[in-house]
Amino acid sequence: MNNRTYGDLGEETAAAYLARKGYRIITRNFRVGRMGEIDIIARDGDTLCFIEVKTRSSFSFGSPAQAVSGQKQATIRRIAHFYMQNNRYYDVPVRFDIVELLMDREGNTKDITLIQNAF
Repeated sequence: MNNRTYGDLGEETAAAYLARKGYRIITRNFRVGRMGEIDIIARDGDTLCFIEVKTRSSFSFGSPAQAVSGQKQATIRRIAHFYMQNNRYYDVPVRFDIVELLMDREGNTKDITLIQNAF
């Protein structure tokens, strides 16, 4: 399985996991030009959540969440701000979460972790 397919399967798995936990998925792969994208935007009760999904086959290079650098966090915040302005989300609680997936290259999920308020 190539990296793109692997990542897409990870995002599908994460979205289903979040839905089972009661999140209401609003949109996926929200992109702002060349700035970047947010994997999943969802509501958890009244809170608007911007969710980064990181899928890895092992912890050889650290946890998946460790791959969300400070620069990536800043990009996600900028895109979230853009999304909120364009969709008129004012005075709404916001949270930035990470979903970590440990999945083998055949697509079998070994572990999934939701980190709320990750940054």
